[in-house]
Amino acid sequence: MPRQRVKRLKGKNEPAIVEDEPVFETSLLLSGDVDPVKVRKQLSRWTGNGRLYRLRRGLYALAPPYRKVNAHPFVVANRMVRPSYVSLQSALVFHGLIPESVPVTTSITTGRPGEFSTPLGAFVFRHVQTPLFQGFREVEMDNRQLAFVATPEKALLDLLYLEKGSDSEASLAELRLDMDDGFDLEEFERLSRSFRSGKVRRAVEGVIDRVRDNLLSVL
Repeated sequence: MPRQRVKRLKGKNEPAIVEDEPVFETSLLLSGDVDPVKVRKQLSRWTGNGRLYRLRRGLYALAPPYRKVNAHPFVVANRMVRPSYVSLQSALVFHGLIPESVPVTTSITTGRPGEFSTPLGAFVFRHVQTPLFQGFREVEMDNRQLAFVATPEKALLDLLYLEKGSDSEASLAELRLDMDDGFDLEEFERLSRSFRSGKVRRAVEGVIDRVRDNLLSVL
């Protein structure tokens, strides 16, 4: 993540805020020569009067009209739970593999699964074991914000692994996958071997068959 810049406001009762940052953590404001009790009281006061959104314990965002940058949902998701990366339907829509937009940002984490409803959106976190925490990269979003997002291949594999019945013909058809030149079938197969799951293997074979059928239909 880009380094956060702290700006001290000079009003008598004004807390320190993070300048031009979409979201920020309490720990940053408590660094240096400050009174932790006063900072926490000011954060509570600003949250109460609508200047701040409390996203979870220790994580805040400036509310409009006080914020200069609108937080991208993927950036918020990365900061809500660490470590995590955006995946499943959220990443598939981002990469253009499925047509529908989704109202919830879904991420993968090695930590506890959970759901959060915040003023900046709804966020879901799905758990995987550490060996499966791979296949993502840092992507530049709006306003030069950076977020960790699954590659197209890994986003699809995470969905096939975590969703029930994903290996059925009906489920694969329902996805309406739009596979283009940006989808790497060899990488898809390579990553799939990490899952060691019969369901994922069957689903991968189904996806590959559909891609090959689509290619033959346009020849």
